[in-house]
Amino acid sequence: MTMMKTARIHEYGDTSVIRYETVPRPRPAFGEVLVRVAATSFNPTEAALRAGMLRAFLPVDLPYALGWDVAGTVAEIGAGAEGFAVGDRVIGRLDSGGAAAEYVRAPAALLVTAPTSVPLATAAALPVAGLTAWQAVFEHGRVATGQRVLVNGAGGGVGGFVTQLAKHAGAEVIATASPRSTEAVLRQGADQVIDYTAGPVGAALDGRVDTLLNLVPLSPPDAAALAPLVRPGGRIVSIATPIEPAADAGVSAMHIVARNDVAHLAALVELVDAAELSIEISESRPLADLADVHHLSESGRTRGKVVITP
Repeated sequence: MTMMKTARIHEYGDTSVIRYETVPRPRPAFGEVLVRVAATSFNPTEAALRAGMLRAFLPVDLPYALGWDVAGTVAEIGAGAEGFAVGDRVIGRLDSGGAAAEYVRAPAALLVTAPTSVPLATAAALPVAGLTAWQAVFEHGRVATGQRVLVNGAGGGVGGFVTQLAKHAGAEVIATASPRSTEAVLRQGADQVIDYTAGPVGAALDGRVDTLLNLVPLSPPDAAALAPLVRPGGRIVSIATPIEPAADAGVSAMHIVARNDVAHLAALVELVDAAELSIEISESRPLADLADVHHLSESGRTRGKVVITP
């Protein structure tokens, strides 16, 4: 029996529940392929899942192998799996997890061909964060040429993609970020960066915006302070704390959870290969450091996207 390394949880809890284990290498079921993992990437939501904060609406069977993002090479084709051959480079979002491992079985229908212009491990940062950004900007935010867009939390992994996609859509992008992320956010295309640690965002904003894209958890007072920054007829889209405008503000508001969509992921890959979307990695860590990455994220000491290599 061929064995492999993986990172799993057997119970909910702090970072100590992450176990590095040797388990049998899986075989692909019907419609699946086996992917030799080049990398997964860390998403803060996975820390919430590990802690048990999501069990009410995202229940998982324990033990549970972590890792939603995958980039790798097809190693084996299961019966009924179409579209790929052994050796193909692929990426995808695996809603059942398992990519924090040397190999993972994945439904072929959830994978797309990896970008050719970046290292395969780098591409692991694209699926979850990129899909979230795409749907926030285009589907829900309806960002278009000439609009003013405020990206709250541009220094995070999703924020980098949101900033670039909003700029790609032709918007004027105003982004909030800490001083340590300012250079990266400007490089990603922001027209103005507001240091949210220096005072209220509204005090540094010259006029209202058409669209507010909120990417970070907020206290009730901070959420309430952002709502009036959107003009009547504008839109608020949040992937974190819901932001509710006043009833008479004439502003639409929504809280979204991104869905898995291979057409959107393929479109993101096209932008990467056309050099119109960059994937910036802040750090690469081995699988054995995954618990430390979770800990650093929960203590607010990570920036951008961190990839995990087996």
